[in-house]
Amino acid sequence: MTPVPTVLDDTLLDDPARLAEADSHGLLRAAAMAGAQVRSTTEVAAETELADRLDVGRPRAVVLVVRPGVGRAVTRLLAALLAPSCPVPVVTADAVPPWIGALDVVFAHTDDPGDRELAAGIERAARYGASVVLSGPQEGPVAASIAGKGILLTPRVPVPPELTFARGLAAGLLTANALGLLVADVESLADQLDAEAERGHLGRDSFANPAKALALQLAERVPLLWGLDPLALAVAEHAAYSLGAHAGTVCDVADFRQAVARPALLRAALASSSERDIFADPDTDPAGPKPRVLLLAVHTGPAADTARYEATHTLPGAGLIAPADEIAGEDPVRAGVLALRFELAALYLGLAAGTMGGAGHFTPATA
Repeated sequence: MTPVPTVLDDTLLDDPARLAEADSHGLLRAAAMAGAQVRSTTEVAAETELADRLDVGRPRAVVLVVRPGVGRAVTRLLAALLAPSCPVPVVTADAVPPWIGALDVVFAHTDDPGDRELAAGIERAARYGASVVLSGPQEGPVAASIAGKGILLTPRVPVPPELTFARGLAAGLLTANALGLLVADVESLADQLDAEAERGHLGRDSFANPAKALALQLAERVPLLWGLDPLALAVAEHAAYSLGAHAGTVCDVADFRQAVARPALLRAALASSSERDIFADPDTDPAGPKPRVLLLAVHTGPAADTARYEATHTLPGAGLIAPADEIAGEDPVRAGVLALRFELAALYLGLAAGTMGGAGHFTPATA
């Protein structure tokens, strides 16, 4: 079956009053609270004495438990951040492994308080003496499984589960910092997320709003989000999740080298790299919606420059999103900001196309 393109009412994007009316659940405002999520998680970590309680020497292994929702991309990103210089093994797994022991550290992020598989794994890890850090709700079987046995970093900023990436990332960075495995500036992450939320505010026109501009790039196309480094690939996975959750858009996500190893898709990407015909009707085009390649790059340095050169020369018509070109900060900051940009773009795309998805059930807290 040919994918159905997302047809955009682009006039809505530059009409703040109509946008605010369409966003009846306050999702743009919730997304803009990413920086507040980071700061509140830092406060919870300080109150629970995360740094002191994890001051147990070098662990045997760090286990990042992958759970559905934003937790999948959070753990992928944390693993990519740790991999280059981490002195201990970093294991990503869908469940707590059976070999877990007293010398290991387990981290997980979830928004499902009733995740019984995770609850059972956490309870077993704590029983065997592992240090456990959980970013998740304060009620339900998951919270009960860690009560008195580990560190629970609960949310204080109410946002829908589809928009908790910033909180999960902050919790993971604070855990890695406390273990001495990473030096991440979490305060800078919060500041830069605030700045990105301001750039992506609904009152800013598309030409000055990177999130709206990104939504326009993705509209009526099949996005191919190809990462030029492991961090970018993790962000691309979260971007695909956000586009599916809010805009009903299906994406291809791949490492660039793996992506171009698929000849048929590469030919389609090359064929569609020219400018879109503004008079074409995507509903009657027998070929269906065309792919749109976006190359994502987070890393900087000689190797990153080489990867960008290779990719842009292989696909000269592809879009390139490299936050280092415009955003100050280290890798964790750039990755977090890029993830937020895609969240906002997905919301704008969903609102303008009338395809708002999984977050529609959210009701913002009132003062």
